[in-house]
Amino acid sequence: MMDKNKHNATSPFRDQWVEFIRNLQDEICAAIENIDGKARFIEDLWERKPGEKGGGGRTRIIGHGNIFEKGGVNTSVVFGGLSARMREVLHIPKNSAAKDWLAAGISLVIHPFNPFIPTVHCNYRYFELCDKEGEMVDSWFGGGADLTPYYLFDEDARHFHLTLKAACDLLDPKLYPLFKQYCDDYFVNDHRNKERRGIGGIFYDHRKPEEGRPGKFWFDFSRACSDAFLKSYLPIVSRRKDHSFGAEHKYWQEIRRGRYVEFNLIHDRGTLFGLKTKGRTESILMSLPPTVRFEYNYQPKPGSEEEKLLKVCLSPRDWVE
Repeated sequence: MMDKNKHNATSPFRDQWVEFIRNLQDEICAAIENIDGKARFIEDLWERKPGEKGGGGRTRIIGHGNIFEKGGVNTSVVFGGLSARMREVLHIPKNSAAKDWLAAGISLVIHPFNPFIPTVHCNYRYFELCDKEGEMVDSWFGGGADLTPYYLFDEDARHFHLTLKAACDLLDPKLYPLFKQYCDDYFVNDHRNKERRGIGGIFYDHRKPEEGRPGKFWFDFSRACSDAFLKSYLPIVSRRKDHSFGAEHKYWQEIRRGRYVEFNLIHDRGTLFGLKTKGRTESILMSLPPTVRFEYNYQPKPGSEEEKLLKVCLSPRDWVE
């Protein structure tokens, strides 16, 4: 097991990061409850099972509200020994001295009931590898946020992307276009003609200290992007929450939710990593929507608002120009 004192001596960001994500979880949950006006988060505290080393998390779930049909805002700090399977998944070289790993992150997915409000996802995480003495041998940050609308409103898409761009620009204006492209290339159902699950956002992973960007840079960058979540999403909720809708709109929402499920269970590295490393299944799969629809070879009507959304999912746009 990791020696906490040695670990902290070589890991200046871990404790600060853990404190940050837990405070952010409180802030986001309070804001979500406030705008919903009815639903309240339930909290499930959990620890890793014996034999899997240690750590645990705070899973918070909301549902059946005025606005939000289902959602979760989770934090976790878990650690364990590096199995052969984990070495393969994390692409750790065979000659690496790493023996243990630690992951600390915040992850959320919110599924509104109204089809004119987008689903949103964000995840920010810190990862460490330590040797048998508990000394850190590698560390990195990763994360991002993306928006999955069912009906496309250009002003909502611009607001979401401009808010994320402003957060990136606080540290380096070159990063938003880079990470926007990574996001467009990541949240893709390759098996459906490279159809994106939404209109993207930003995505980055394995960001390590490098020339001109020390570890503190990526800590500050991840914190700035995490802090941007509420500003990027809640104004959209406020604009669309009273938009009237009918059964045909819910039908299309469930079709698109099906695409969301396909991506998460087939392609998403975070979901697959959690399940393959004996992560907590309920917390991992809280990202799935409550109702979905799979209809054989469904195609939206030409010229419809549904087709307009699908075209953007097939050909990502630049939303900040």
